[in-house]
Amino acid sequence: MPIVEIRGAHKTYRRWRKPPEHAVRDLDLDVDAGGVFGFLGPNGSGKTTTIRLLLGLVRADAGSMRLLGEPVPARLPQVIGRIGALVETPLFFPNFTGRRNLALLADASAIPSRRVEELLDFVGLAGRAGDRVKGYSLGMKQRLGIAAALLKNPELLILDEPGNGLDAAGIKEVRELIVRLGASGVTVLLSSHQLSEVQQVCDRVAIMSRGRVIRSGSVAALLAAGTTGDVRVRLADPPAGRAVLERAGFTVSALPDAWRVSGVSDPAAVTRALSDAGHYLTELSPISADLESVFLQLTADADQPQDVRTPQAGQPAPAGPPR
Repeated sequence: MPIVEIRGAHKTYRRWRKPPEHAVRDLDLDVDAGGVFGFLGPNGSGKTTTIRLLLGLVRADAGSMRLLGEPVPARLPQVIGRIGALVETPLFFPNFTGRRNLALLADASAIPSRRVEELLDFVGLAGRAGDRVKGYSLGMKQRLGIAAALLKNPELLILDEPGNGLDAAGIKEVRELIVRLGASGVTVLLSSHQLSEVQQVCDRVAIMSRGRVIRSGSVAALLAAGTTGDVRVRLADPPAGRAVLERAGFTVSALPDAWRVSGVSDPAAVTRALSDAGHYLTELSPISADLESVFLQLTADADQPQDVRTPQAGQPAPAGPPR
């Protein structure tokens, strides 16, 4: 059974003197237990609204949702103790130390003080736990927020854009922490638009556009599906080699230190064209797709204006275009 299951969710926001905003529409999503699941999409694609629906912060107009096997929001109180969440910027008492902020939260939930010390060490803040939070960097505050979300030792941890506003060092700190969380047995649902970071930490992803999931699966499978057939070519005489390849019908473009040859169905044809003209390769290698290029390709097709009607409560959302 998926740890998160959404079927046909729809959420529309009514706006004064403006057209309604269909934030989530006909949304299906499954997240299996274990590892790090990336929930991707550009700003405004509906990621945060989906998380708010799961956590009972807003109510869906239609559809069904389950967390840890229980229907939500009806039985959210029965499972909320097994879920940790960090949605947007964490808030703490700035004049209190990191340790005291966590201790106050732990006391409110009758969590032993040893758990506070365990988590300060786990997120790498043990050496700064006695400092006031107002002196923390953004990355340190994010790590303290993740520690707060982990106080209850949750089975599912939901992180909404944890890298927002961080510098390179802060992003690296949070990335390493998320990798350790995924390896520790916690299921991490990571919402982000930072695709290079997601590719480094996630096992599986779902890509969202205009309120619906347009593709999901393992990162490896998505990258394999996005393979372009382009190859990287280096040779001793680059200008002459390019001329040979273009005469042979290949499309050639410049890379920093090589040529990119596009649409190559058989790499042997590149080798043959060059060798027949007396040119020999120093490198011929496939150019792998990255998550950003796959994402841009998918969302370019999906991100088109749609005529979407708001379903009545209890009625299915309109099907929309095929995925």
